[in-house]
Amino acid sequence: MKGFDSVITFCYTEDIEAVHSFYHGVLGLPLALDQGGCRIYRVAAGGFLGFCSGRDRRVADDVTITLVTEDVDAWFDTAVKAGCQVIKPPAETPEYRIYNCFLKDPAGYTLEIQRFEDPRWQKD
Repeated sequence: MKGFDSVITFCYTEDIEAVHSFYHGVLGLPLALDQGGCRIYRVAAGGFLGFCSGRDRRVADDVTITLVTEDVDAWFDTAVKAGCQVIKPPAETPEYRIYNCFLKDPAGYTLEIQRFEDPRWQKD
């Protein structure tokens, strides 16, 4: 049996233009596919994040979008300058051996930006 080629996580938003301005314009994620009511952004080689218009399907309070990077502080500063609400500024989380922060994105989703400090993390 052949394995999977990629992964897409879909989220819903009331304002797809604000989401596009943030994820594409501010964070620089390439737009992989614009389907009109849904837009899919490339986060990593086989990892995608999709946002679709849909007032009745929003589950922002139950979802955390985690972006993994070595440069947590710089991305935190960029997101704050773009207007993201700070939930938790960058700090060590010893329990999980990570350095991370939490913000609210334009669609109301919790956005975590983190770096793994655990040498067991297999990023490739």
